[in-house]
This record gives sequence, structure tokens and C-alpha cells, in this order.
Amino acid sequence: MTTWSLASALLLTISTQALDGRAIATVPRAIVSYATRPVLASEVIATSQADPDAKQAISAMLSELQQAGLTNPDQGVWIQSHDGAIAAGRLSSRPLPSASLTKSATTLAALLTWGSNHRFMTDVSITGDISGDTIKGDLVIEGNGDPLFVWEEAIALGNKLNQLGIKRVQGNLVVAGNFAMNFEAELPESASLLRVALDSRQWQGEVTEHATMPAGTPKPELVILGNIRTSTNLSPQANRKLLIRHASLPLWQILKKMNTFSNNAMAEMLAAQLGGGKQVAIMTSQATGISSNEIKLINGSGLGQANQISPRANVAILMEIHNRAQVEGLTLADLFPMSNCNCGTIEDRKMPAGAIVKTGTLSDVSALAGVFQTKKYGVIWFAIANRGEGDLDAFHRSQDRLLQFLVKQWGLPKLPNASFAETPWHDSDRNQIYSDR
Repeated sequence: MTTWSLASALLLTISTQALDGRAIATVPRAIVSYATRPVLASEVIATSQADPDAKQAISAMLSELQQAGLTNPDQGVWIQSHDGAIAAGRLSSRPLPSASLTKSATTLAALLTWGSNHRFMTDVSITGDISGDTIKGDLVIEGNGDPLFVWEEAIALGNKLNQLGIKRVQGNLVVAGNFAMNFEAELPESASLLRVALDSRQWQGEVTEHATMPAGTPKPELVILGNIRTSTNLSPQANRKLLIRHASLPLWQILKKMNTFSNNAMAEMLAAQLGGGKQVAIMTSQATGISSNEIKLINGSGLGQANQISPRANVAILMEIHNRAQVEGLTLADLFPMSNCNCGTIEDRKMPAGAIVKTGTLSDVSALAGVFQTKKYGVIWFAIANRGEGDLDAFHRSQDRLLQFLVKQWGLPKLPNASFAETPWHDSDRNQIYSDR
């Protein structure tokens, strides 16, 4: 690594951390990562010198699935150490339906395109003037691709308008651009939800059940006297005045939530902005050096059997995400759930402590990929792609037992590897005022 690239990595880390509230203590990760990058193991090692413990774990999983009546021959596995010295696999280079492991490819493409601290901006403008507490014109909301604009975002925005003394809109609510609220695909539906969120006197049902705001957060009261108007393309207007610019969560926080809950709508919205599933596959293949024959995608979420990634490619994708995250002062745990959380799609799973994973599920597919730590071999990378009609919980049990068996054989480390710990972060007010009236 050159002196210039080392300095560049350090400056990149410091600048992004200063903007998104990360702890400055994570800066060394950007430097240390170059000396501790994972090495994708050779398939030759996995076939001619397969690690006996990993080989036994795979055989036990296959026997267990057979006993459960899940006899589909397309069971793919790749297991390897961080340094690539040991490995074992089965159908490791065959593209198999990956389900929501596809979101790992979307995660990598998003990081490569925007960087971890990217914010999607939603502009709030008005037409006409403000008289007293009333906008004498339209309230215009223009989206720019925020995939996580939910009740909480709209409520915070409504409160900011109230803080400016605005309580009435004489004109219409105009919602335009790439705007989606609560993962709704249709713009008119998103606009209707936004109108409800801005006026707590209309709240009932879902908004009261799902909006989780800090204690003491005011409830916005913004009356819109006109109608709802929507447009995918907002025509320029000289009399439109920018009032507030609402920033999304930083991209890495968005990706963490997307992967923890395996949110398909979020993944599709991101992938659409990246050029679609095929473009995500191209970017992923180029970044990892894995043949495009092993990464075949039709979308960014993993919905559909045509999304196929080989087990070894799934590990390569996670490794490249790890590398990118480290350069930006983050870790894999900042982008995917840890087993300790018992949350999202890994709730009630029996995985090793400290494992960082991504799940994938379709009607006859159960996939799991990630890392866990051991005393004997350090960090272990793995990907499992199971197929078969029947009880998907049987797949979950066999996957968890495979990991637990390896931890039993190789032990847990005395201290966890800091390169795989979560980074402290705190949210703040993300509504920037551009005009006070």
C-alpha cells in the first residue's frame, strides 16, 4: 500500500465519520484492513485438501436433510478460513437460487456507487408566500430515492414545519419525483400516507401502532386544505422556494435495516437506482473477480428462482463488502445483523455468538451466509444454499447445527475480533432549514 493511498484511506474515514456521527476511535480500521484482508480460498484446496472438520459438518448436514425427507441434490456449501488456508465445499461454484442473499450483492453495489455515508435527500418547497401560520400556495415534496422514508421520517418533517410556525397549507400537497413512503410502490398511495402523517388528528391504526418516536416527541398538526397531486417529474417553477431539505439515514444504516429484516421493497428501490438486477450482477462480478456465470440476477431483492449465486461467490461478495466497509471505518456488523440481536430474520435462530449473517428464503430455498469467529482458525467465512420442498425450519436447524459443530471443534476466541464489532452511532436532526419563512 502506497503512502498516498494510506493517507487517502485515513482522510476518507475521518471525513465520513465526522459527517455521520461515528466514533472517531474506528479510524484505524481503514489502515489495519489492508494488512488483514480476507483471501478467497482456492477450490483446489477444498477438493484435494478439504478440512476434515468442515467436510464432516457438510456430510452431517446432508444426512440430516435426507432424514428429514429433503433429498434435493442441489445443496451448496462453501466454508473457509479468513486467510484462505483451509476450505471445504459442495457445488461451491454452481449458481444456485440465492433468495435474499441477493441483497448482499445489492449492498456491495450500493456501497461502491454511493459510499457508506450517502444520504438520499427529500426536498420540501412551497409555492406562494407564508402568511402567519399558512402557506398561501402548495406544499411540494420531491423525493430522491430514499428507500426508508417511513412514519418516523414524515412525523419529524411535520414537526419541523410546525417549528417554523406553519400549521396550514391553503393549496395542494404535491408529491413528486422518486418518493416512496412506508415501502409503497405507488406514488399516490405514498402521498396519501404522507398527508396523514403530517396531521396527527388523522392518525389511527397503523401509524399509531408502528411509529416509534422518542418519548416527548410532539405530534405534528399540519392541515392541508387542497388536494393531493402527484408527478414523477416535477416541472421547474420560478416561484417555488426550497424550505427544508430532509436527509435520509446514512446509507450504511439503511443497508443494516434492509439486511436485518430482509426488506424486499428497500432492496428493489436501491437496485432500480443502480440500474436493475443485471447491472448489480455486473458490478458485483467486476468488484469480486468472480465470473458472471456464478452471479445471475434479475432484481435486487432475491425474489424469484432466477436470482442465482454460487456459494463461493456469496462468500466473495461478503469479503468485498467487508473490505469496502473497513476502508470507510465500518465493519460487516454495521451492515448485517449479528446473532446476538435475535432480531429480524434471525430471531430464534441458534447460531454461534458473534456470528454476522444474511439469510435468504423462498418457498423451496433456504440460504445463509456470513462469518463467525473461532479460536483455532480465527474468522470463518461460509455460505449455505439449501433446496427442497417441505419444512424450511429443517433447513434452519441443519444450518445452525453445522455452524455450532464447527465452533465446538474449533472453539470460540477469548476475545472477539474488533474488525467485526458494531460501530457506535447516534441519529440527529436531519431536517436542514433553507428558508425560515
